Amino acid sequence: MTTGELLKHYLISFYLQGGRYFVFAGIAYLIFYIIRRKSYANRKIQKKPPTSKNITTEIVYSILTSLIFAFVALGLFIAFRHGYTLIYKDISKYGYAYLVFSFFATIIIHDAYFYWMHRAIHHKSVFKYIHKVHHLSKNPTPWAAYSFHPIEGITEAGIFPVLVFIMPLHPVVLAAFMIWQITFNVTGHLGYEIYPKKFMQTGWNKIFNSSTHHNLHHSAFNGNYGLYFSWWDRWLGTEFKNYEAIFNKVVGYNQEDENASYPEIEESIA
Repeated sequence: MTTGELLKHYLISFYLQGGRYFVFAGIAYLIFYIIRRKSYANRKIQKKPPTSKNITTEIVYSILTSLIFAFVALGLFIAFRHGYTLIYKDISKYGYAYLVFSFFATIIIHDAYFYWMHRAIHHKSVFKYIHKVHHLSKNPTPWAAYSFHPIEGITEAGIFPVLVFIMPLHPVVLAAFMIWQITFNVTGHLGYEIYPKKFMQTGWNKIFNSSTHHNLHHSAFNGNYGLYFSWWDRWLGTEFKNYEAIFNKVVGYNQEDENASYPEIEESIA
């Protein structure tokens, strides 16, 4: 490939990465923070509005992350062209059943990767060098979805080489996976709880994380490390003990619970 072709592919990757971020984060911000702000006021997790400085910081670092993600995408494209990845184009090669299976497999693998990577970058020896940027958003907005230090951006993108080198994946699955991860990333940083009042009573809380779950991680710091699913935090005791009470307080279920004050949380998980 010529330098011009590489540059062209890089720019396309950047436009896709950045475009996806701005579309998903922008729509969420437009709905919850502007158009329907008053309608959803009772679902605001932290009542204090984010500052314009905080939002600007989130956007600037997210653009930088998109540039980094584009470099990783370019590297994977080159590896694919040379036959080093397990990406395949013909669906019939593995069939539709495998296509569906591989999509869910990428999600489960990514969730495990994220949990352990996330805990690692919270270690006091590396936190201020890698993860502190993301935690500048103590009261996050959808714009915080990709707000990472460059080193963390590379670490976050590390899931893609892991996936394409260990299992056959079709481009359709990779595209669906990217939509899935940006959707959860944006809703996790939304700042509003969108799940129904009785979410904690349905049993789905034993599987999926909520916006409150990750918002609590931003405000209280040491706990609730999971991305999509709640099981790693529950299995390893890193889910905040007052998470359920806080969720119920936010959505107006069980409002009499005096232990559900938020975000003044003094207990943290070591």
